Amino acid sequence: MAGPRREVVLIFLSAVLLLLFVRSSHCFYLPGVAPRDFQKGDELKVKVNKLTSTKTQLPYSYYSLPYCRPEHIVDSAENLGEVLRGDRIENSPYVFKMREPQMCNVVCRVTLNKKTAKEFKEKINDEYRVNMILDNLPLVVPIRRPDQENTIVYQQGFHVGLRGQYAGSKEEKHFIHNHLTFTVKYHKDAQADTSRIVGFEVKPFSVKHEYEGEWNEKTRLTTCDPHAKRAVTNSESPQEVDDEKEIIFTYDVEFQESDVKWASRWDTYLLMADDQIHWFSIVNSLMIVIFLSGMVAMIMLRTLYRDISKYNQLETQEEAQEETGWKLVHGDVFRPPSNPDLLCVYVGTGVQFFGMFLVTMIFAVLGFLSPSNRGGLMTVMLLLWIFMGLFAGYASARLYKMFKGTEWKKITLKTAFMFPATCFAIFFVLNALIWGEQSSGAVPFGTMFALVFLWFGISVPLVFVGSYVGFRKPALEDPVKTNKIPRQIPEQPWYMNPIFSILIGGILPFGAIFIELFFILTSIWLHQFYYIFGFLFIVFVILIVTCAEITIVLCYFQLCSEDYLWWWRSYLTSGSSAFYLFLYAAFYFFTKLEITKPVSGMLYFGYMLIVSYAFFVLTGTIGFYACFWFTRLIYSSVKID
Repeated sequence: MAGPRREVVLIFLSAVLLLLFVRSSHCFYLPGVAPRDFQKGDELKVKVNKLTSTKTQLPYSYYSLPYCRPEHIVDSAENLGEVLRGDRIENSPYVFKMREPQMCNVVCRVTLNKKTAKEFKEKINDEYRVNMILDNLPLVVPIRRPDQENTIVYQQGFHVGLRGQYAGSKEEKHFIHNHLTFTVKYHKDAQADTSRIVGFEVKPFSVKHEYEGEWNEKTRLTTCDPHAKRAVTNSESPQEVDDEKEIIFTYDVEFQESDVKWASRWDTYLLMADDQIHWFSIVNSLMIVIFLSGMVAMIMLRTLYRDISKYNQLETQEEAQEETGWKLVHGDVFRPPSNPDLLCVYVGTGVQFFGMFLVTMIFAVLGFLSPSNRGGLMTVMLLLWIFMGLFAGYASARLYKMFKGTEWKKITLKTAFMFPATCFAIFFVLNALIWGEQSSGAVPFGTMFALVFLWFGISVPLVFVGSYVGFRKPALEDPVKTNKIPRQIPEQPWYMNPIFSILIGGILPFGAIFIELFFILTSIWLHQFYYIFGFLFIVFVILIVTCAEITIVLCYFQLCSEDYLWWWRSYLTSGSSAFYLFLYAAFYFFTKLEITKPVSGMLYFGYMLIVSYAFFVLTGTIGFYACFWFTRLIYSSVKID
């Protein structure tokens, strides 16, 4: 009766955790999940987001620069993912009225001093972009591609300003974009006379506004006058940024009716890259990997079938002694490895990652984690990591008990703390560097406390629950008995050297993700949208198959060489793909990015180190379990005298 009772308890705990997950997901802000209908004249409030730059990778709050401010700055509701991404969404003085065009609205007038002029110049030098949001749609700048006719690409946000020279002068000046021509695209419902916003575009201008007399609220500009129908053009004199310079911020609003429906309004934003190149590269990569995997599987099946048939036909002990190969090490192949505790911890952590990635992929493919839900992907991944601690504890405890371990609480603590503590330490140092730069990307103390609470308050107890259940189950029995005295391993050929074999094993899994990795890095570090989760899921499946098969092949060659120390090597073989991932990240840094600041470089390599570490744990665990299943299968299939 004890067995069924434990199963009921486990099911009950899982149900409670699921309910907690659902409740926590409802507590967070999910923007843009339902359409909003606007009547003509309804107020449209523009929100401002962080200032971003691909040169520094350090986001800043919009109001860190002396832009025009509303009377009261209000932070919008944010989810955990938005905070970790550095998003700072606040209200702005830009207010429109639906389907009512406006021309030359004056927002405010600012006089710069040395400090504020320096701040603007620094942001212009680092090519910072201003991000805004209207009805959950990010502001984009349409740019016509010179190499393709009638092709327009969209860039998120507009530059703070630009650098240039006056005619006949060699001195470089800084100019600010102080006039914005907004275009709001809407889809109209003819029956209800309501409209839904389907596009939000801008054309920025730098213009030195002029006026007559003293400045007051009723002053009319001579460079931009709605009464005279005088609009701002590129021929105007630009607004220079310098000490004691006066800047007048203005904007126009145009409304354009569009045939695009609300459900398809993100399509324009997501179709930014060359889809044909993307599709061809992905399909080509997948076909090569599938072909190689099929050949490996065919060779393995035929070779193993022949070996097992030959071994089972041996009739005498003398014939068995004359045989060489993987059967001779049957008495040592299941001998516990060196440092088994650490292996158990890494395997449990890998199971935790595998569960997190698998469920995240399913949610993403079903469309729950689209870019319209800002921060949703990071929030879901973090919550899933916390709740998958249950399976991490279970996997590590089951393996630990198979190695005849007795101190399950010690192994549980290591599983709950080793990987998270390493990542948290790196994250804390990077966060301190970001905080030192006064960037909005620094995680606030309250959010840091929430992360620690999720770790200690939910993840650690779940790891203990999983370990308790896993350790209470009977240990897995080895298919063959282990000899008391270890067998001597013969001298190995050069190509079976552990380091060489491990490094060779990581090439194929890395090749499976190579193309997709480029687009993922581009979306993260060049601030572009990533949305082809269907392809990513296929690549993830191919990665699993590749890790499993390359590890099985190399493990088979190792056992045929009478080397039975396969436990750690099986983990490191596929896990070594993380080494190539980090090398590619370094190559991407020096060839694709324009980062020059030391802090930004440390930020990049720090986060990529965490990503590579996580990838090592994930791929290593996949290879380990594949090899574990393979060895148990082949040694249970032969007759052992």
